[in-house]
Amino acid sequence: MRGEEEQGGPRVTAEEFEEFYAHAVGRLTGQLYVMLGDLHEAQDVVQEAFVRGWDRRRQLTGDGNPEAWIRTVAWRLAVSRWRGRRRSDEAWRRHGGPAAAEPPGSGSVALVSALRELPQHQRRTIALHYVCDLSVEQIAAETGVSGSTVKTHLVRGRAALARRLPELQGEEPSDA
Repeated sequence: MRGEEEQGGPRVTAEEFEEFYAHAVGRLTGQLYVMLGDLHEAQDVVQEAFVRGWDRRRQLTGDGNPEAWIRTVAWRLAVSRWRGRRRSDEAWRRHGGPAAAEPPGSGSVALVSALRELPQHQRRTIALHYVCDLSVEQIAAETGVSGSTVKTHLVRGRAALARRLPELQGEEPSDA
């Protein structure tokens, strides 16, 4: 053990990592689900982020906020996958794919639909603020943008959601 400490600091023990996982996996999966709008994708990227976290246990102890590290890694994995999935989705549309399944609950459907229409940065900022309960400063640190940019994303995202949600909760959305 002493050799490990000399080579970069103490590692999180297996028990500590398992405890962290047990307390954080559900919350992180929910947060990524809101950011991504896809539960299975959220589960996949959170699991992959935890696998990477296990290999980088020194980093998790060094930054003092392992949950933010896992969330950031999961987000980056999702963005990478999103680019490939977008190409795949377009191919399915061109060649006819399986019919979409009905999601549960009209309120959830309306919210997820409205969130999906937001630009990626606004959607992520809204999720970090309202689902993850992060402050503007914490969001700025996690996303690498200024506090004023975070505030701008929040204001614009809320305004866009306010315009979209009443439309989605009634009848079919109009194309106007």
